Amino acid sequence: MLTYLHIPFCDSKCHYCAFNSYVDKFSKRKDYMKAITKQLKYELKRFNPKPNSIKSLFIGGGTPSTVEPYMYKEFFDTLAPYLKQNAEITTEANPNSSSTQWLKGMQSLGVNRVSFGVQSFDEKKLKKLGRNHSKKQAIDAVNSAHKLGFKNISIDLIYATSFDVEDDIDIAFSLPINHISSYALTLEENTPFFEKTELTDDSTKLAGQFINKVTSKFTQYEISNFGEYQSIHNLGYWSGSDYIGIGAGAVGFLKNQRYYPNKDIEEYIKNPLHVKIEKLSCEELTTEKIFLGLRSKVGVDISILNAKQKLKLDILIEEKKLTCKDNKVYNNNNFLIADEIALYIIS
Repeated sequence: MLTYLHIPFCDSKCHYCAFNSYVDKFSKRKDYMKAITKQLKYELKRFNPKPNSIKSLFIGGGTPSTVEPYMYKEFFDTLAPYLKQNAEITTEANPNSSSTQWLKGMQSLGVNRVSFGVQSFDEKKLKKLGRNHSKKQAIDAVNSAHKLGFKNISIDLIYATSFDVEDDIDIAFSLPINHISSYALTLEENTPFFEKTELTDDSTKLAGQFINKVTSKFTQYEISNFGEYQSIHNLGYWSGSDYIGIGAGAVGFLKNQRYYPNKDIEEYIKNPLHVKIEKLSCEELTTEKIFLGLRSKVGVDISILNAKQKLKLDILIEEKKLTCKDNKVYNNNNFLIADEIALYIIS
């Protein structure tokens, strides 16, 4: 089982961001952090995990580094009995707000992995993306975390833009990190970047070049993730693990149901126990397992497929798009066509 905590506060809104995050709700932080603990206690009853059974906690956003460590303490104290020994505990952080003091505070709570929202080291690209940190701040943040003893450090990089990404990768490789998460720039509705197609370059060639360079050092274990260290939390999602979702805009998953807490911060604070429930059919669950398995190194168990799908599988194996081993099929190291393959199987 996994746990995800969503922090919806940001000190600025990036031009491409469509996540549930706010730059004008800081006065709600204390009430919000009380509400997440209230929801956590309720979800622990619903999910009923055994002691020492939750293998990862991921704190995402938004920007978790806009909330002081002491505000997280009650949440951590409540979750602690259920966390496995040496559980992976990750926090996202922005370079401009993750001071050494903040990192120390989170480390004292048990955080042992940091994922920095770097996106780029190019000053012009950072400005165009609406990022509010500099190249120096990004480098300093990573080095600071390393000096504090964090062994597992990740950074995010954005590619598929009109800017060159080669230098970003070179600088990343020079830093004490063991993981990169990469995202193609997408033009989401209701963002300043929507319809600004001149900012993107979504060519397969460019994506391939990016992947080839990153995989010269890090293993690609999922369509967007590369690392000497492979995130337990990420792999848990792709494997279809149950996960508790805490916070406004989070999502939880248990067996065949998804749970959606209120996205609106004020409404969430008023009633953090209210969730919308979506029940998934067997067919929907199978479809998800196919997509997730082929987008990662997890693979797909052949036993979940019907006769028609197995015939298509034989064709894909013969064409060397998939590899079969121990009654599972795996993507043959081309995650860029994972969704195309999945659609072919289920159609």
